[in-house]
Amino acid sequence: MEPIIVAVFVLGYLAITVEHSLKIDKLVPALLMMAFAWALVAFGLDNFETWFDSAHSTLVEGFKALPLHSDVHGMDKATWLEHTLLHHFGKTCEILIFLVGAMTIVEIIDQFNGFSTIRRFIKTNSKRTLLWIMAILAFILSAIIDNLTATIVLITILRKLVPDNKDRIWFAGLIIIAANAGGAWSPIGDVTTTMLWMGEKVTTGKLIQYLIVPSLICMIIPTLIASMLPAFKGQFQPSGSEENENPKGPMMLYLGLIMIVFVPIFKTVTHLPPYVGMMLSLGVVALVAEVVSNRQFSMTTVGPEEGSDGHGHNSPTFKALSKIEMPSILFFLGILMTVAALESLGLIFTFGQTVQNAMSTDIFVILLGVGSALIDNVPLVAASMGMFDPASFGTDAGTWHFIAYAAGTGGSMLIIGSAAGVVAMGMEKISFFWYLKNIAWLALVGYLTGVAAFMMSGI
Repeated sequence: MEPIIVAVFVLGYLAITVEHSLKIDKLVPALLMMAFAWALVAFGLDNFETWFDSAHSTLVEGFKALPLHSDVHGMDKATWLEHTLLHHFGKTCEILIFLVGAMTIVEIIDQFNGFSTIRRFIKTNSKRTLLWIMAILAFILSAIIDNLTATIVLITILRKLVPDNKDRIWFAGLIIIAANAGGAWSPIGDVTTTMLWMGEKVTTGKLIQYLIVPSLICMIIPTLIASMLPAFKGQFQPSGSEENENPKGPMMLYLGLIMIVFVPIFKTVTHLPPYVGMMLSLGVVALVAEVVSNRQFSMTTVGPEEGSDGHGHNSPTFKALSKIEMPSILFFLGILMTVAALESLGLIFTFGQTVQNAMSTDIFVILLGVGSALIDNVPLVAASMGMFDPASFGTDAGTWHFIAYAAGTGGSMLIIGSAAGVVAMGMEKISFFWYLKNIAWLALVGYLTGVAAFMMSGI
């Protein structure tokens, strides 16, 4: 049965990678392979010889001899399946609720046009200066609001500054590299680092301490090289279009960013799961947004708008929740739960032991980073979290931080290798082969120099 389950994963993931050709959203194969994988696990449960106890990161002793069902107290195979499924679903939902909270805060900020505040700080018409401003902003913003959202925000701002698409795609390419580098050193900057952080593989302090320099080098070196290229010489003519500004926008921007940054602090102080802190932050931001919007509403209108329910229609929280990317949330659910099925059978742990005997762990992690440019980094990191013996790779082991860096930045080498790249590709109609020719080599140089910096640190 194990080969069939692996085949389901391979075929499902193949469908995900060619979603544009199939014209089927990637959440569909992700959910289907999740359901099929766990159904096959249930059907073949009595024949499996090994089972992985994910709660204790060890193989279950004597699993083969256990009965399928037991009338007396004690563990049987069906009970192990129930407990394991509940464990993985709980851990996956922690990540998804965390992401929903972060996405909603960002959308609330956008409801007040808060990100236009950043646009007002940019006072240049030099392409080279604008490149450095965008790279630095991408590096910082992605560490706070994640690399995907930072890319969307900065490309939106870029469109108001640089009207020519042929110029913009060069800036977008470097934004992708900088955003992915910025997301790698922050526990809330990338889905993969969030997974490692919430899985208690890394802590906030050590993640920043170990990865800030490699990530910074991964951003600076490509930007420095790019600033010498012809594409970033000379000046640009800013677009003359003006956008509507909300007087409460700056306040909501600063409040939202502060409350997101507060989440790791809350976890450190209370030792509660990160999603609890994110829900607290969302509650505070939503409360302020509701109070502000209600005051604006009551000052400008006498009663509810015609056809509205008197509140939900004008609620920034309601609007924000309706705009968050539920397809992405469901995609992560499908991917993480499918990997969990493979992990439960002990396949990932066994593969990890084989890899450790066949090659250096550092070489494996470097290759994992390269692989993240071809395959989504989420399943790669999810799989790697079940590969290593916790007795040798405990919390804050250097390998976990190296995985965070490699998976977070390696995806920049291809435009389809990261969420930031895919969204930039769609927003600016960037060709796969144009990116491969003009930007990929810069991303590779940044990735390798960051790898060298990490390995020289001796962590």
